[in-house]
Amino acid sequence: MQRGKPKRVAIALEVQWGYKRHLETYAGCQRYADEAGWDCSITPTTTRLLTMHKGKPSFDGILARATPALASTAKRMKVPLVNLWLNSPAQNLPGVFADFESSGSMAAEHLIGRGFKRFGYLGFLRDKDAGLQLTGFKNRLKTEGFRCAVHRFSRTSVTEKARGWKTFINGLEEWVASWKPPVGILVVNDLFCRYLIDLCRAKDLHVSQDVGIVGSSNEPTICASPPPTLTSIDLGFEQIGYRAASLLDKMMKGDRPPSKPELIPPIELIPRQSTDSYAADDPIVSSALRYIAENTHKHIKVNEVASETGINRRSLERRFNKSIGRSIAGEMVRLKLARAKRQLVESNSPIKMVARDCGFRNADYFHKVFARSEGITPNKYRKQRQ
Repeated sequence: MQRGKPKRVAIALEVQWGYKRHLETYAGCQRYADEAGWDCSITPTTTRLLTMHKGKPSFDGILARATPALASTAKRMKVPLVNLWLNSPAQNLPGVFADFESSGSMAAEHLIGRGFKRFGYLGFLRDKDAGLQLTGFKNRLKTEGFRCAVHRFSRTSVTEKARGWKTFINGLEEWVASWKPPVGILVVNDLFCRYLIDLCRAKDLHVSQDVGIVGSSNEPTICASPPPTLTSIDLGFEQIGYRAASLLDKMMKGDRPPSKPELIPPIELIPRQSTDSYAADDPIVSSALRYIAENTHKHIKVNEVASETGINRRSLERRFNKSIGRSIAGEMVRLKLARAKRQLVESNSPIKMVARDCGFRNADYFHKVFARSEGITPNKYRKQRQ
């Protein structure tokens, strides 16, 4: 807590939009402000926030999604400004942003690990964040010898009236029709994942067997419902806000800003149902994987899986090992554990109930399998992540 008159800081982040990235960035800014003892105001992004009061600017510093007009006014009035809008037309401003390139690499790593060999990216045209994310995605795929089919679209095609929306959907349908499933897709944000999932359903493509989908931002409501729940990347916006406020504090004390923006790495990728299976080119194995994925809440047996595919157990085991390098039983346990880990983090259900809901025959067996796989007990896993 500072002594004397507190610094007056404007926070202009368009929180009225209600997006997680804006609200969490604001929360991070305000957390630092509380620690520093600042006097903060939530203010629209407009040059009007920089009026003169008794010969001095009305604020000592600004944290903003900076427009060129705001940046110009702040520079003229010598008020320190930290930009939090990567796609801003304003150039050469001190800023703190999500490391979108790293998020692209993280998504590629996840989808490669799920066994996909064909990939795609869906994102905005011309936006810097989408371009950087695509670069990270493609570069990581390239190291494994994979390529990426890209579909980028203009923001105006989804913000305009019916004609723009029809243009967007028609373009998306053409792109989906060009796929050769199974395919792993990274999408620029979670909302557009939902549009893509709806289209996949209309085309009778199963998410996550035919199409594995990863979103960005980890918007809780959009990721949670409707089924399937959405795998997404937490880009760390609260930390971005906190670091931006820390930088502004230094600038208000007279320090020179760094020559390059600070990039905050993504916190984690949260696996959910949209990538909750393993891709396979063998249609029999894909059918078995789909059955397993749809029944992770049940205590099914290997013979049931074989019966569902119409071939005997020995033949299915052989094809499983050849296609994905794991046994049927091993895959069943892997998906049950993935479901259990989500429930441990996202709910407060008793361990006994988690075990039952994830198809384990009892809590003791669940404890044993979980500890053998993760190296810690379910309770410790929950405490570390909640």
